[in-house]
Amino acid sequence: MRLRVTGLACRRGQKPIFSGISFALSGGEALLLLGPNGAGKSSLLRIMAGLLRPVAGQIVLEGGDHDGTIAEQAHYLGHQDALKPSLSVAENLRFWTQFLGAGSGRAPLEALETVGLIELADLPAGYLSAGQRRRLSLARLICARRPVWLLDEPSSALDVNGQQRLLSVMLAHLGEGGIILAATHAPLGLGQAQVLRLGSADPADALAGGPAVAQVP
Repeated sequence: MRLRVTGLACRRGQKPIFSGISFALSGGEALLLLGPNGAGKSSLLRIMAGLLRPVAGQIVLEGGDHDGTIAEQAHYLGHQDALKPSLSVAENLRFWTQFLGAGSGRAPLEALETVGLIELADLPAGYLSAGQRRRLSLARLICARRPVWLLDEPSSALDVNGQQRLLSVMLAHLGEGGIILAATHAPLGLGQAQVLRLGSADPADALAGGPAVAQVP
């Protein structure tokens, strides 16, 4: 599997946000999106997820489902955790599993065990802390298997234990041949990830461990 992005450009209103973004990722590879607020990291992920239309450019997933769009083969984890407060933790996860289609993903209770929420399975989601809601969103990713993960600040609200679980989940996805694009302000532990810097002209502004593939002013 290979994800190719060529000449991608984005505008907000009449203001250009970025242009000329090109990169390629094979199965098992990750790309970190770095840059200041407003540089276009979230916009790039939303374009990949089919939530925004690019001004120009092409996105191709080679080796994927020819009958499905990129969005249908990707998980998008944004700033909102998309949970129904009145449903229990397990019920929220079962809903998403049924809605998205489990495929070869893990069973809901197994996923809750993986993210450390099994003891809260029957608790209404409205009682969860911000970090617990984030963990539940991560469980959704591993219940319904999709090859491309689009993660916007995935470590937000997570404590040290939650960050370790996040890293374990991401490494497992990459080990199974998945692809990850992650916008982040904090190191995620993916030392071999490629790096795309948005809105920065300073080559020193990098995440340690990853080779820079591009800088987009």
